[in-house]
Amino acid sequence: MLSKVILQANIDKVQTYFDRAEKIVVVTHLSPDGDALGSSLGLYHFLTSLGKTVNVIVPNAFPDFLRWMPGAKEIVRYDKYAEFADKLLAEADVICCLDFNALSRIGNMGNAVKNAPGRKVMVDHHLDPEPFCKVVISHPEISSTSELVFRLICRMGCFDDISFEGAECIYTGMMTDTGGFTYNSNSREIYFIISELLSKGIDKDEIYRRVFNTYSENRLRLMGYVLYEKMQVFPQFRSALIWLTKEEQGKYRCMKGDTEGFVNIPLQIKGVCFSVFLREDTERDMIKASLRSVGSFPCNKVAAEFFNGGGHLNASGGEFYGTMEEAVDAFKRALVKYEEILRRS
Repeated sequence: MLSKVILQANIDKVQTYFDRAEKIVVVTHLSPDGDALGSSLGLYHFLTSLGKTVNVIVPNAFPDFLRWMPGAKEIVRYDKYAEFADKLLAEADVICCLDFNALSRIGNMGNAVKNAPGRKVMVDHHLDPEPFCKVVISHPEISSTSELVFRLICRMGCFDDISFEGAECIYTGMMTDTGGFTYNSNSREIYFIISELLSKGIDKDEIYRRVFNTYSENRLRLMGYVLYEKMQVFPQFRSALIWLTKEEQGKYRCMKGDTEGFVNIPLQIKGVCFSVFLREDTERDMIKASLRSVGSFPCNKVAAEFFNGGGHLNASGGEFYGTMEEAVDAFKRALVKYEEILRRS
């Protein structure tokens, strides 16, 4: 039995919106990850089963290892088909904003979503949601947006309408946003949800293999380079740093998603409780920061203070606008400021 996390008033409003809607659009954030796609496609399959016309729009490309997900081929990329996407948004009765809490997180699509007349619903698990949606379902204590989508569907009394394909997508989102259930995943209710998804016939072992064991040869060679040349450990701060430039990514023919999980590698070192990965974005003029921690160290506070970001206690992200040298300097300043907390975490 699941606890009733989502307010009943929000459940009722969303159910009314869905009942009355004919056209629904689901949108998610830039560089969609497993949870963004899992929650979006999970909701897509559910709403399609209800006879709705549903489109999923993403701002830009997503990793190759997620293209197997049911419905992925139907996704509309805004960076490729902006005019068509704008038309879909303008005609939508309901727009579901999944796995992001601010319009800036969807890039060039932000204005189109903001100006669209349809009712907007946010389902997200990041802190401090901005008030651009009519209904806001925001629960940072929940491990993933995919979990929230599952809870939403069940609270509407529609568990039986979750298809095999939808269950695969929801499970993928939950799995990837917890690092294979290795962080933010101590709630017993997560495993109750997994058991319910398994009842739909999904093969969780096969899903794990498709996501984590189908990388390219170039990724493995890049990983070797990162471990040997680009990982710096700071034992006195129980921390580690990895950074990659555009040139280095180009040298190894880095594709979208090839650096996924690199930030977690240093946490395998005994004594390291905080890891940061800085990567020059190949599409935008900025540096993407990924932060991970174990135990009680609040990497989300570091993300907010030094990298214009935020997130969860043990898994956060941000953006840095400046040179790589300046970004590395910001990381080192963070270590000094949080030294005492790092030592006792």
